[in-house]
Amino acid sequence: RISFRGLREEIMKVILLGAPGAGKGTQAEKISQKFNIPAISTGYIIRHAIAEGTELGKLAKVYIDEGKLLPDDVVTQLLLERLDKEDCKNGFILDGYPRTLNQAKALDELGIAVDKVVSIAISDDDVIARLSGRRECTKCGIPYHISHNKPTVEGICDVCGGELIQRADDNPETIKNRLKGIK
Repeated sequence: RISFRGLREEIMKVILLGAPGAGKGTQAEKISQKFNIPAISTGYIIRHAIAEGTELGKLAKVYIDEGKLLPDDVVTQLLLERLDKEDCKNGFILDGYPRTLNQAKALDELGIAVDKVVSIAISDDDVIARLSGRRECTKCGIPYHISHNKPTVEGICDVCGGELIQRADDNPETIKNRLKGIK
């Protein structure tokens, strides 16, 4: 559980750190709702760029399909494009950035100060179990899980009726490679 004690209701910038599947997205959404600031997932930004077929998206797809992390400069460029949007003027929550020392230095060099950094710890076995059970709607992107957030009808999104799939980067071998890349 994350305590909201000490967080201000004015402009607020929060970073959530942790392995893929640690619960950053869940906590980011809770903070987002409480303080009315956007939760910005680098994973979502990257998947969106891939879906849009941008040059950075095409490059990202190659890395992701191989279970590798994207180069820091690519992730930073995608993030900066997102932070330029109007909804970030009163603050934001970063989910999955910075992931490396170079990314943290980039934030500092760009003059982006943060108010709170929260690190969420989880075992590798738990990461593999969580991620390999994730499913995502192909139409609206709503997340599900095979054990604790099941759709009403298996394989079908409750919200829009879209097909639920397991992302390519959520298979156990790719997850193990991702974990090696962040240690």
